[in-house]
Amino acid sequence: MKPLAARALVWAAVALALLGTLMLYRRPDFLVNLADQLWSCF
Repeated sequence: MKPLAARALVWAAVALALLGTLMLYRRPDFLVNLADQLWSCF
């Protein structure tokens, strides 16, 4: 695999991971669940 293609593949994977994270934060029940898990640590 050429270095340019590998770099493009890595950037595409990073972009998909960020998009997935943004989609999770758009769900209010996910945010409440995350806050409850964080609060249970204390």
